Amino acid sequence: MAAQTDHLIGLLLGAEDDWPTAFEALARRLGVIRTPDGLDHRVSTERMSIEPFNLRDRPRQDLVIDRLAHWYYHPREWLKKASLMDDVYLLNSPFTFQSMEKHSAYCALMRLGMHVPDTVLVPYKNPVDNARWAYTSSRYNRGFDLDAIADQVGYPMFMKPFDGGAWRGVSMIKDREALHRAYDESGEMLMHLQKAVDGFEVFARALTIGPETMVMKFQPDEPMHNRYAVDHGFLAEETGRETITIAQTVNAFFRWEFNSCEMLVKDGVVYPIDYANACPDVAVTSLHYYFPFAMKALLRWSVFCAVTGRKARTQVDTGPWFDVADDPELDYQGKLAAYQGLSDEYFDTDRYAEFCSTSLPHVDEMVHEWIGSDEFRTMLQTTIHQTYPPHEWEKFEGHFGGLLGMWLSDEQHRLSSSAHA
Repeated sequence: MAAQTDHLIGLLLGAEDDWPTAFEALARRLGVIRTPDGLDHRVSTERMSIEPFNLRDRPRQDLVIDRLAHWYYHPREWLKKASLMDDVYLLNSPFTFQSMEKHSAYCALMRLGMHVPDTVLVPYKNPVDNARWAYTSSRYNRGFDLDAIADQVGYPMFMKPFDGGAWRGVSMIKDREALHRAYDESGEMLMHLQKAVDGFEVFARALTIGPETMVMKFQPDEPMHNRYAVDHGFLAEETGRETITIAQTVNAFFRWEFNSCEMLVKDGVVYPIDYANACPDVAVTSLHYYFPFAMKALLRWSVFCAVTGRKARTQVDTGPWFDVADDPELDYQGKLAAYQGLSDEYFDTDRYAEFCSTSLPHVDEMVHEWIGSDEFRTMLQTTIHQTYPPHEWEKFEGHFGGLLGMWLSDEQHRLSSSAHA
């Protein structure tokens, strides 16, 4: 009998319950995972509690999926300790949270040559809560003409917080009146002015987990249950590849392994506009048709990292990326190809694909079976009842049930075609 190694995946959670229930159910169904070296592995999960901890305590977890530490500092410090002292693998690392403030990501992608719209950072409208503010600002803050800056950026534009956060404080600015109203209301938020991609044709949102990316047509003006349109051909093939490369470049550059990236497409040009989400949306009531993809990718990547002993790289290494960015011999397409190569290297894409093929070949069929099960339907119904008022339960049970039924049919066709091929 082969030796068996047990691996514990910790879930550090806030208010969400739907995808953790799904993830736990699928992890239980994995069974024994055999690697090419003949060793057997088994994975289990645990919802983590928040409590006092000794910095020398040894954690039980091999890997933690974090959905909490971007705002809750106590578990954030536990994650830092577990990474620095115990080599616990983290999705995502708290050491990169500063970069998840949109400003750093804008700067990095501009340096890499991406088509980021013109962006200006303006000072706070109101003083920050700091006793040193009055003296410092009176001596060093230079007066500025907000209207002149806006004229340079060009209308229409967006005003949005430099650190982002679920569309908090985002305003569409079409004229000077709207500009001053939004700035007056910004208070102590530090704001960007960013040129709008006026007349864009497509809003794409890419969810990337490890080296797997799903690019979805996003409809931001729709209610949450309708924002992800089920559309498999909304991007030209070359544009679709570019959106994947941009999303994976962002993640590999900043060491984010569970992230979403938003891009606008106009006249064949891809404009990245938002690409740093410490807690990307993976709710079943948002993703619906795409929810199984998220669960499969999260399960496979977590298992791969835990079972293979993948070593975390928590610090950004700009050198290889900026070498490409600054190479005068490379045009934009050449840089994209080089960035994709660096991304594949960071994510061990070839080794990951081989691992999934040899050690997790049953995951696709396993997830398909579970999405069609009574257990999943109960989870979906419970989530709907927790999310919507009673008079809307029947409507949303039909809405989400229909979309996931369509996924079941499409996935069955894909699996059958793959088996036949």
